[in-house]
Amino acid sequence: MCRQVFGFRLAMIALATPAALVNANEGLPTRLVGAAVVVTFMTSYVLFRDWERFGPLLLRHPTLLAADTLFGALLLISAGPDSTLAYVSVCTPLLAGLVYGWRGAAVFASLQALLLLLIHAAQENPNPGGLAESTLLPGLCVIAGAVGSSLRNLMLRFGAATQALTTVQARLAVTEAVSAERARLAREMHDSVAKTLHGVALAADGLAGSAGADRVDAALVRQQAALVARSARRAAAESRELLADLRRESDPSQATDVLVELAARTRDFSARTGLPAVYRPTGDHAVPPVPPAVARQLLTIASEAMENAHRHARPTRVDVHAGVHGDLLRISVYDDGRGLPAGTTLEQLRRAGHFGLVGMVERAASVGARIRIGRGGHPKGTEVRLELPLAALTTPTA
Repeated sequence: MCRQVFGFRLAMIALATPAALVNANEGLPTRLVGAAVVVTFMTSYVLFRDWERFGPLLLRHPTLLAADTLFGALLLISAGPDSTLAYVSVCTPLLAGLVYGWRGAAVFASLQALLLLLIHAAQENPNPGGLAESTLLPGLCVIAGAVGSSLRNLMLRFGAATQALTTVQARLAVTEAVSAERARLAREMHDSVAKTLHGVALAADGLAGSAGADRVDAALVRQQAALVARSARRAAAESRELLADLRRESDPSQATDVLVELAARTRDFSARTGLPAVYRPTGDHAVPPVPPAVARQLLTIASEAMENAHRHARPTRVDVHAGVHGDLLRISVYDDGRGLPAGTTLEQLRRAGHFGLVGMVERAASVGARIRIGRGGHPKGTEVRLELPLAALTTPTA
């Protein structure tokens, strides 16, 4: 705003300078007026062009504005109070109010009004308008000073409010980041370590039952002991992976072949649970490499869908399909079990403490994918269909 005030001053000085030079007497008065023109014009230009650099100097030294006011008075005396230069005098108290507050506005408004009254009184041919005409500009100077002071207070309050809003937004961002990290950890714990430890417990129970039987089947005991050991190692590996994710970001330069990994997880699920699970690739195009962060979410959703089917649906088989269809990477996990209860919603699951489906939806949203959970086109059972736009694999979101 101060820069705009100096821009207005520049325009008024440029318009009034010819009249000031013409009205000045030859010799020393012309030189004084010329010097005043140069000083006031250059001062206004420098502050208009580089206010951020020279504005603080004017703020620290009010005498500079007083000197500028006196140089402007020379022009006003030469050009006359009826010229366009008279309107430049209104800028001084306005600028003082913006820079120095109400005290500065009062001082410079009084100084400028006094100079205008003296110039009017010193005129050889006074304006026939009388007192009202001579006090118009001094009155405008007082009003301009009050306006400048009010604008200063308004901008200071607006700046304080903006700073407070920025602080609140920063705190909200931190809170949201912490909440998002908590939700992520909860999903990771639920989908990986917690399920694996549950499997260890079941295998250990089976091993204890076999050891306490009248006839001990050594082969069965060895098989169950191997299952316990394998599950424990898997839980340890998942824990290390989770801790590593907390300490570092996944390397986006290392891509993952989702189809190969999904086939391996399907085979592992079938061998571990004894439930027939078959993986079949679909689509007409090859799946492009998937960034590790996105691949982790997609594979975890598919694994969670298979685990849910085994634990809750009592199916006879699980079918897993994946491939590119159009501009979408589609992954489908279908089981022929009893399906979801009618009227099931995510909010109900969240309140009941069943976070498996909730976590799947949150994971899909985190990578920009769309997920559908229901019967789909099947007469019974449950299909979890995940669709991710291929464009998301090359965007910053991925």
